[in-house]
Amino acid sequence: MIKNSEHKRSSEILKNNYIGYLSYISGNRPYTIPITYYYNDEENYIICYSGNGHKIRSMRRHTSISMTVTDIYSNNKWQSVMVHGQYKEAEGSTSKLYLHEFSLGIKNLVLKKEHKDLDYISQFSSKTFNMETPIVFLLNIDDITGKVKS
Repeated sequence: MIKNSEHKRSSEILKNNYIGYLSYISGNRPYTIPITYYYNDEENYIICYSGNGHKIRSMRRHTSISMTVTDIYSNNKWQSVMVHGQYKEAEGSTSKLYLHEFSLGIKNLVLKKEHKDLDYISQFSSKTFNMETPIVFLLNIDDITGKVKS
């Protein structure tokens, strides 16, 4: 675990973004993909959702996952956070509650950062067009590390 001031700075980076790079293992190979997320800093977990496919099947088998979030201002001024944790799939009404929390969190963040008022989840994620029921999952955080280059 990182020190308090570093943890606070890393939490701020996570709270102020909604696109990260999720890493997981499939077979003997690592995969890293961009993903929309919402960070609940009070409860210390990250909410994501996806259709049932390669990523979900892989994370069900190998539950240790990580996610990286970066703020890049220039080649010599950037911040990054890496979160390590465990995949946990939400089910039933709990899944709907997490998806609602995710939607409201992203909507508020987009309004704050980009001054856009979104009405529906489909406005910030194309996944909903082809999916009947999304698979909602948490990254239960074990530790957070951060780096600032300025």
